[in-house]
Amino acid sequence: MLHIVRKAPGQIGFAVIERRWVVERSLAWLTSHRRLARDYERQSATAEAMIQWVAISGMARRLTRGSAATRQQRVTLAHPTE
Repeated sequence: MLHIVRKAPGQIGFAVIERRWVVERSLAWLTSHRRLARDYERQSATAEAMIQWVAISGMARRLTRGSAATRQQRVTLAHPTE
């Protein structure tokens, strides 16, 4: 769901907007991919597909990464030290 947050009436200067960091972080993750950093696509459907592809690959990477303890356990099992 999209919520448009406007500046408070009478506000002067900077004010923290609640949960804005989530949007900024997500956009940073998407634009870290070179193809999404510029507007290369001619059709909006192609651009949308690229955004979905990058989002899915990022989610898959985070899901398969695992915790540090799990990684250490895998390394220990793969290369036992005696």
